[in-house]
Amino acid sequence: MLKHKILIFFVIFVFFGSCSKDPIKKSIIEEKSLELQVQEAYKEGMESLEAGDVLFAAKKFNEAEILFPQASSAPQSALMAAYSYYVQDYYGDAIAELIRFIKVYPTHKDLGYAYYLLAICYYEQIVDEKKDLQSIIKAKENFNIILKDYPTTEYAIDAEFKIDLINDILAAKEMYLGRYYFDKRKWVPAINRFREIVDNYDTTIYAEEALHRLVEVHYTIGLTDEAQKYAQLLGYNYQSSKWYENSYSLFDKTYEKRKKERLQTFKKKSGGLIKKFKTLLE
Repeated sequence: MLKHKILIFFVIFVFFGSCSKDPIKKSIIEEKSLELQVQEAYKEGMESLEAGDVLFAAKKFNEAEILFPQASSAPQSALMAAYSYYVQDYYGDAIAELIRFIKVYPTHKDLGYAYYLLAICYYEQIVDEKKDLQSIIKAKENFNIILKDYPTTEYAIDAEFKIDLINDILAAKEMYLGRYYFDKRKWVPAINRFREIVDNYDTTIYAEEALHRLVEVHYTIGLTDEAQKYAQLLGYNYQSSKWYENSYSLFDKTYEKRKKERLQTFKKKSGGLIKKFKTLLE
């Protein structure tokens, strides 16, 4: 019995003794560095953007910025988030990101691009001149910032071109309203709309018609001197246009009749020459 107890004690001693000799292995969790996390988030964002998953891409770009906002890559991540929304026409989200970028990074080297993309987001929401003007006004406002503050950038050329198109849209709106007021015999509002085109959109395709409409309105309400003033201005700048002819015919009632007679005479003469030419070929 004693031997049996001694044997058990010996086994226990050997077992614990052998265990004590083994080194204790510690579980060590290696954490990724902050810089590596930022790089991985940005990489995931790019991969998702290329795959067409723009919402997840924007989320990863935002994550890359938030993880390390002091990093030099943070502004680029913010811009990429805005661009991700833009490519899928999530204009509201893109605009919000860009406005935040301009506020947070007011001296960044890519600020010109941020204003350009912001302007484009508004520009691509323009429907026509009869709809809400908010997009038109905001687009023009931001394109003008580019022309003023970043005139030597590649964005300035396109900004100038798009401002011309926007001015055409705004002038079309004024012309639409001016014609409406004229048809309703609301002379003062009509004059104001046509004057707006002449004063602020004189380089658009609507400038000639606006001058003619001013001639027409003033002549209709009996202000002949004012009508003649605008007719002279129209003739000086657009003498060969149809609008000048229309204005001229208001003052000379026989003008249209004489014009038709000259046209008929020309057709007869031309027809004779053509017939003579045909006989030479027979």
